[in-house]
This record gives sequence, C-alpha cells and structure tokens, in this order.
Amino acid sequence: QVQLVESGGGLVQPGGSLRLSCAASGSIFKLNAMGWYRQAPGKERELLAAITSGGSTNYADSVKGRFRISRDNAKNTVYLQMNSLKPEDTAVYYCNVDFVTAWGLRDENHWGQGTQVTVSS
Repeated sequence: QVQLVESGGGLVQPGGSLRLSCAASGSIFKLNAMGWYRQAPGKERELLAAITSGGSTNYADSVKGRFRISRDNAKNTVYLQMNSLKPEDTAVYYCNVDFVTAWGLRDENHWGQGTQVTVSS
C-alpha cells in the first residue's frame, strides 16, 4: 500500500504565500515524476507544475514565476511553494506521483487526498 499525505493548505490573503507538501510512504521502490494539480469549483482539474526524478521542472503559464515545485527524494516528498497568491488561485490542490512499487516492480500512479487553498481578504 502507498499513501500520499498532503499538508500546508489554508486561508491566505491576496499577495501571500503558502507551501504545500506531499509525502509518499509505503511500498515504493522508486519515485518518478511528481506533480501538482488543482481543481476549482465547476472547473476541470489542471496541471500546475511537474518535476522529474532528475529535477527537471515545467509549469503552467498561470503559475509560472509565482509557484515553484521541488522534491526531497530522501523524504519521498514533493513541495509546491506558492507566492503572490491571487483569489483565482483558490482551489483544491492535489499531488500526483508516478512510482515503481517495491513489490513486483510495477509502475503505478497515485493521487493525494487534496488540500484546500483559499485566497481571500
């Protein structure tokens, strides 16, 4: 069994910052690509940022220059540093992880449970 536990969401004023964390635990042989998505009410889930096992990153235009994705492979954790937050950033944020299972060496993909981010004055 593999679990992804997200933390760091909350209420922040416009212009503020938050850092989200997503820690993976369980039967993991190797973590591959990790990413952050968000879903606002009435909208589709969108990819915000992704990072490969080698550390290469890419970002959606909507967050480029404001958000930064990083990972700590020793802790099996991916982070999303969010700066200059805007009301339109309000959404549920999800992490997504590609990994190889320790049992059977299978490629799998899991989602975190989601964490609410609300940007409001």
